[in-house]
Order: sequence, then C-alpha cells, then structure tokens
Amino acid sequence: MIDGPRLLASDLLGGFECAAQKRRDGIRLDIQASTGHDRRTAGDYGLLQAHGMMACRDGLRWHRIEARPRRYDWSEVVPMLEAARATGMEVIWDLLHYGIPNGLDIWSADFVTRFATFAGAAAQQVKDHSDQPAWFTPINEISFWAWCGGDTGGLNPFARDRGGALKRQLVRAALAATAAIRGVDPRARIACAEPLIRILPNGTDHAAIERAHRHNEAQFETLDMLLGRQAPELGGHAGAIDLVGLNYYYNNQWIDEGRTIFLGDWLHRPLSDLLVDVGSRYDQPLYLAETGTEGVFRPGWLRYVCDEVRETRRRGVGIAGICLYPILSHLGWDDDRKCENGLFDGYSADCPRRPHPGLADEARVQAMRFAGEAQSPPRRASMSRASGSQVVTHAL
Repeated sequence: MIDGPRLLASDLLGGFECAAQKRRDGIRLDIQASTGHDRRTAGDYGLLQAHGMMACRDGLRWHRIEARPRRYDWSEVVPMLEAARATGMEVIWDLLHYGIPNGLDIWSADFVTRFATFAGAAAQQVKDHSDQPAWFTPINEISFWAWCGGDTGGLNPFARDRGGALKRQLVRAALAATAAIRGVDPRARIACAEPLIRILPNGTDHAAIERAHRHNEAQFETLDMLLGRQAPELGGHAGAIDLVGLNYYYNNQWIDEGRTIFLGDWLHRPLSDLLVDVGSRYDQPLYLAETGTEGVFRPGWLRYVCDEVRETRRRGVGIAGICLYPILSHLGWDDDRKCENGLFDGYSADCPRRPHPGLADEARVQAMRFAGEAQSPPRRASMSRASGSQVVTHAL
C-alpha cells in the first residue's frame, strides 16, 4: 500500500444513486425519492457502516432545491446533512447528476451562472452542518453525459452531433461551481467521476486502429479540460481536482461496434493495468467512484475489483477507495424492471432494506481485509509514471 495520509474515511464506500434527469417522455426521474433514501438517510448510512463503509457518495438534487429560479428550499437537504453528522458518515456530494431545473437551457450562459451560484449555496449549507472539510463532485460523468445527451440523443438535452459542445459547456459549469465552492469553504475538496472504458479495434486495418485510438483518447478530454491541459480558454487548472474518480463496470471493455469483453475473456485487460495507466497519466490520487454488477455475480465482482485495487497499490498508484454503486437496488431508468444491482433492496420508498446475502458477506470480508492492511506497516512504493503497459482505454 502507499505510505501516506488516508483521503477517505474507509476503503469501501457505498454510492446512493441520485440520477434526476427528465426522460424524453417528460417524466422526471428521482432515484433518491423512488428508493426512499431522501427520507431514510440516517438509517441507510447506518446500514453502510454496519458493513464497514464509513464514506459514501450521495446527492443534493438541484431540480428540487431550486424549483423556482434563484430561490432555494433546503428543507429536504438539512435532514440529510444532519444524518451525515449524526452518524459520522463522510459524504462526497454530487451536485448535478443529469437533472437540471425545469425551464433552464443547458446551452445558455445562465446555466453556468445559476449552477455556480447553486454550488456555492450548497457548499454553505454543508459547511454550516459539518465541522469537517466537505467533498463535492460538481457534475457527474461529464464524458458520458456529453456522449449520450449530446451525440446520441439518449439523455437530456437529447441532442445529436453536439457532444463536443456539451462537454465544453459542462466543463465550464463544473469549473465555475468549483470556484464557487472553494470561495465559500477553502477546505472543500473536489472529486470527479468519469468513465474508465477500454475499446479494441474492430479489425486490423489502419482505419480501425486509428478509430479505436481516437475513442480511447477521448476518454481523457474532460479531465484534461478540467486540469487545463486542453482548451485552456475554459479556465481549467492543475488544482481543479483533488481526487480523480473513475467509474468502472463489468461491461466497460468491448470491441468497437462489436461485442463486450467480459471478465475471463482472453482479450480482457486487468483493471489494475487500466488504473496504473491512468495513474501514470495524471500522477494524482484515484478512486473508483462507481463499480458493480447485477444478479448473482455481485459478490465475485466486488472480490475481483478489491483484489485489483490491491494490485494497483502494490504497483505504486494511490487508490483512495472503492465505491460500490449503486448501494440500493432500484427500478430501471426507462422502465420498471427491478435492477438487482445493490447491496440492499430499494425498489420502493418504503420497502424493507433486505441485504443481498452473498454481497453483504463479501463486503464485510473486504472491509475487514482493508482494515487489517491499514494496520500493517505500510509498503513504500514509488509513484513512478512507468507502467510498462499500453494505454488502450475508451471514452464515451
């Protein structure tokens, strides 16, 4: 393990899904409400802590807090903040998880201004209800949102062939929000959450290889913009991010326009290799901001990811934690199917929080292992950029 101060309160985190986008049919999703987490926050935090998770990702829903322009209603937020303080839960607060207020044009300058003002006001609320430095993720998955919402029309604002413009707009807003947050609380820390995806060429010809390479490199555009490495006119800078968050799922490797490369496939590349490559590119602390799978594979997937994180640490890259996401199984975004992807059931606001037995056991085992490793004499490891592995990761 890396010798140095712990960034997060535990190696295992739980992530509460807080997607709040409008679907094409006009229906607003609100996963915090549909799972009941917004009303059961203290109890949910206690369940996480019983499984060794002293930190989590959670969300403050902009569309509900600012239902009327520039007027904030914190009545639903304060109990969540008080629950975090009462339970001692360390929270990384998402401020924009696809859901913007009604009537706000995401392409407008007003979107950037209003979001930054909201972020500053949210930071003040968090500061008022906690004595500890706060964590924030201003905008979740800018890369995915830009692709799905800007290129394919699959997510609001349902645009096509405008992914690059949407990505730049979201980066502007995230940077403005970061400045507003730090203006309120200089102690606040910023974590991003961006997809970690690998794609292989669909063929051996030069065009296929080049196409895959472009997709792979596009993965890093958002991070590079936030850090001022690309498009400096957007205002990015080296201190914009304190923790690089990466979202990695069971289906995050595939052949371009072809099949998924699942774990166990001879083409599958170990997660530790991908993490070492990102660590060598940015030389900053990383964490897995989202990871998980569905059904009976949940315990095995968590075991695999934890082992790969240990290997990544052994190779000298600092990984602050692993966020099991989502922590509550919920109904599907586009239908009412039961997504069996959580540690606990959350299919309705009042349903019992039944744990998945295999995943619950594995989470406890992994939490205990990490706790034991933290007590061992730390292994000093170099933060060298040399990885000896090829970067072949894909971005949406």
